[in-house]
Amino acid sequence: MSARPRLGVLLAAVATLTAVLVPTASAHSAPAAPHTAVLDGTRLQQTKLRLDHGDPQLRRALQQLTTRADNWLHQGPWTVVDKPRPAPGGDVHDYLSQAPYWWPTTTPTADNPWGCPYVQRDGQRNPEVDTGTDRQDVEKVFDSTYDLSLAWYYTGDRRYAEKADQVLRTWFLDPATRMNPNLNHAQFIPCTYDGRAIGIIDFSQSYTSVLDALAILGTGAPGWTRTDRTAMDRWNSDFLGWLKNSDFGKAEGAAVNNHGTFYDLQLAALAYATGDKALAKRTVLDARAKRVDPQIAADGSQPQELARTRSWHYSTFDLVAYTRLAAIGRHVGVDLWTFQGPDGQGLLKAVDYLLPAATGAAAWSHPELEFHRYAASDVVHAAADAGDARATAAVPKLEAPPGGDLWALRPAAEQLDSIAG
Repeated sequence: MSARPRLGVLLAAVATLTAVLVPTASAHSAPAAPHTAVLDGTRLQQTKLRLDHGDPQLRRALQQLTTRADNWLHQGPWTVVDKPRPAPGGDVHDYLSQAPYWWPTTTPTADNPWGCPYVQRDGQRNPEVDTGTDRQDVEKVFDSTYDLSLAWYYTGDRRYAEKADQVLRTWFLDPATRMNPNLNHAQFIPCTYDGRAIGIIDFSQSYTSVLDALAILGTGAPGWTRTDRTAMDRWNSDFLGWLKNSDFGKAEGAAVNNHGTFYDLQLAALAYATGDKALAKRTVLDARAKRVDPQIAADGSQPQELARTRSWHYSTFDLVAYTRLAAIGRHVGVDLWTFQGPDGQGLLKAVDYLLPAATGAAAWSHPELEFHRYAASDVVHAAADAGDARATAAVPKLEAPPGGDLWALRPAAEQLDSIAG
C-alpha cells in the first residue's frame, strides 16, 4: 500500500474516533424535562436546548433571570420561628400573617397594645402587616426558590441550586426551623380572629412556584437529595390533607371570588405534585361550572372583581389563578381554555376583556387605586399561547413588567403588580 492510501485510512480512522468522542451539537443529550405542575416541563427542556445553542433573545432574558437569582444568593434563609411573637396558639412553628386591609381605630396603649378594634379599608394596605409576622418572609421563600431553581436549570451553576436547597430545608424541613403544614393563623385580625380561612390565599397565590421549583431541582440539582425530596413530598401531602379537611380549607373552597379560584389552583397543584392525578383532574373539571360559569360574565368581565377598589389588580389576579389552573388541566387532559359557559363566558373572553387597557388602547373604566398596565402581561401571554388571536396580536404592545418580561423562560402567569392581599 502506498503512503497516500495509508494516510487516507489513518485520517478516516481519526475522523471516526473523533465523531465518537466529540459528538456534534445535535447529538448532545437533552436536559431532563422536569415533572412540573404548572410550568410545561417539555417546554422548559426545549428552551434549555435553545439556550445551549445560543439563542440571542433567550440569552437576554436569561441575563434578567440570573440578575434576580444573583440577588437571592446573599439573602435568607428565612424561618417561621424568628418572628417577634408566636402565632396565637403559641407554637413558633405555626405560620402567622395579619389581615392586610384592617386598621386600628385607636392609639395603642399598655392596656390595648394593638389599638383595637380594627376596621376594614378595602385596598388600603396597613403597613404594620409587613412587620412581626411571616408574610414577607414566606413570599421571599416562594420567589427565591423559583428564580434560583430556574437559573440553575438553565445555567447549570450549582450556586443557584445550593441556595435553593438551603432556603427550602430551612423553611420546610429542618426540625428546629420548619413550618407546620397548616395555615391556622393566616391573616388574623388582632383582638378579633386568631386566623381566617381567607388567609389560605397567602399560599394559594404563589405556592405553585415552590412545587415547580421542587420538580426542577428534582432533575438532578446538586445537594438536593432523595431524603430532601421524600421529606418535601411528606410535607406537601400533609399540607394537602389540611387543605382538604380543615374547616378553613372547606370554607375557602366555598368562596365565590378569586379566593375560590386560587383554592382550586392550590388543591389541583398539590394533588398533581403528590401523585393524586384523579383529584387534580376532577378539580379542573369542576372549575368549569363551579368557577367560570358564575364568576365570568358573557362579555368577559369579572363582576365580583370589578366591585373592588383595585378592580384592575383583582381582575388580572383572578386570571392568574385561572391560567395556572388551565396549565394543570393540560397535564391531566382537560382543556379549560376552550370551555364556554351557558352565556358564552370563558377564559379567552376574560383575557380579551382586558386587552384594550393592557395594550394602552383605552383607559380602564373601573375603580382602581393604582393602575399598572403591565399587571396583565402574563395572562395575555398565556392566552396567546392557548391560541387566542387577539391576545397574540396584543403581545407586542404589552408593557414589560419591572425587571423585564421573563415569559419565554418561565411561561406561567405571575401577579406582576402584587399587593399581597
